[in-house]
Amino acid sequence: MKVGHWIGGAVASALLIAAPATATAAVQYILTDLGDLPGGSDYSYANGINNAGQVVGYSIAATGYRAVLWSGGVMTDLGDLPGGDDYSYATGINDAGQVVGYSAAATGVHAVLWSGGATTDLGVLPGGSDYSLATGINGAGQVAGYGAAATGVHAFLWSGGVMTDLGDLPGGTDYSRTYGINDAGQVVGVSGAATGNRAFLWTADGGMQDLGDLPGGSDFSVATGINAAGQVAGYSDAATGTRAVLWSGGVMTDLGDLPGGIDFSAAFGINGAGQVVGQSEAATGAHAFLWTAGGGMQDLNDLIDPLAGWVLQEARGINASGQIVGWGVNADGFTHAFLLTPFTASATVPEPATWAMLIAGFGAVGTALRRRRRAPAAA
Repeated sequence: MKVGHWIGGAVASALLIAAPATATAAVQYILTDLGDLPGGSDYSYANGINNAGQVVGYSIAATGYRAVLWSGGVMTDLGDLPGGDDYSYATGINDAGQVVGYSAAATGVHAVLWSGGATTDLGVLPGGSDYSLATGINGAGQVAGYGAAATGVHAFLWSGGVMTDLGDLPGGTDYSRTYGINDAGQVVGVSGAATGNRAFLWTADGGMQDLGDLPGGSDFSVATGINAAGQVAGYSDAATGTRAVLWSGGVMTDLGDLPGGIDFSAAFGINGAGQVVGQSEAATGAHAFLWTAGGGMQDLNDLIDPLAGWVLQEARGINASGQIVGWGVNADGFTHAFLLTPFTASATVPEPATWAMLIAGFGAVGTALRRRRRAPAAA
């Protein structure tokens, strides 16, 4: 297992965002560039964050794409399954620090659990080819994902060493994928249905339920995340394009999109407070957004210091503290994972004199998603 530190620029970047000389009242987040693994081609992506602020995703390393965990300022290469083609991806993490994703294996691509220093192959559904991906994990260690089954691609729930095929919606094309799971074991994703591909909610006692879609679209919706209260984030076709949506209390809400772009937005993460993050087309391209019930949809690029030189393109996860992860293009032109931390009493902006000393002390330290172009899985 290889271990590398996030680039020193991560510290400098985080401090730059907090500089009072450039900050305005609109600046609400400290931005940290999470860097990349050494020896690769300067790319990294963040897919998930837990309530301890640990981040998972992947980075291009000297030997290929590798699943990574960022914790306490250190990036750890999580490795891959033996016998494969030297690549792995991390897609989710729970509060115990257990990480899920997928890896090339000797016989195909398999869902993986990284826990306590061990890498566990979760296997595949019976009757299918050697193909499975894990996309989420809850506090009980239950894992959601999807893989090849005897009759198509099906969503699964892995629990206690057993992988259960969750099936699909009736009348469809033998297709389902999961993208989120909460601590109650509720699973969300997308399935082929009689009228198209539809977002679903699966529960142990109710099976798979069609969540519907926005009126006027083309019978297409996807659920990507679910919180403890059962609120579901995702996206749906609408009369004017594809829109980020929130399902809550039986009601589907169109979250809108950023002004100036094409009619596109998609939600990828939701926390317990019902805050939603994702991506929308803005006037200048794909931008990461934050949606709240009180504030609507905000471009996250408007909430960081403009002198950082970043374009935040996609937000993938948000935790209970409001920390947000995703990826964008940094000041050097590289696609890197980012972490946004809200300003709090413990993360205040330094006074100008303090800032000058910090600059002296640290002076030596130094994707566009178009309509349905990217699947919600971190592939």
